[in-house]
Order: sequence, then structure tokens, then C-alpha cells
Amino acid sequence: MASRKMIAIVAAGLMSLSASQTFARDYLLLVAGDCGDAATRVVRETGGQLLSAQPSKDGATCIVTVLVQGSGERPRKVTVRVPM
Repeated sequence: MASRKMIAIVAAGLMSLSASQTFARDYLLLVAGDCGDAATRVVRETGGQLLSAQPSKDGATCIVTVLVQGSGERPRKVTVRVPM
């Protein structure tokens, strides 16, 4: 899982900080989120085709964009915010 690798890399980097750099840990906020489940749910509910899935800047939601076929119409792009 990519998020576990990222957490391990960041943790290793924090462990290597010198005493003068340890204050940086106080301001570091780790957000380990994965939008895969949210994207799967939106695709299943809309019957659309996944275009993108990315975490929002606040890290609390995923922004999922799908392409939904209309009946006899052009496909439309639908963007949904889903809680992580």
C-alpha cells in the first residue's frame, strides 16, 4: 500500500533530524488517506467511468470525478466530494 510506504519514509526522515531540527516535528501533520475506496463507491453508485480521485487539501475528503453516460445524450462529467 503506497500510504504505508510514505509514512515509513517520513518517519525515517524524522528520526534522522538533528537536535536543532527537532522543532520541525511539532509542525508536521501527517495525513495518511487513500481515495481508492471512495472512488470505487462513486463509480459503483453512478455507473460511470473513473476520471480522477484525489484527496482534498484539508485531507478530510476525496474529490472523485467520473464520466457518466446519459441515455442518448453526451456523457457528463460529475465531481463528488466523499469523506475519507
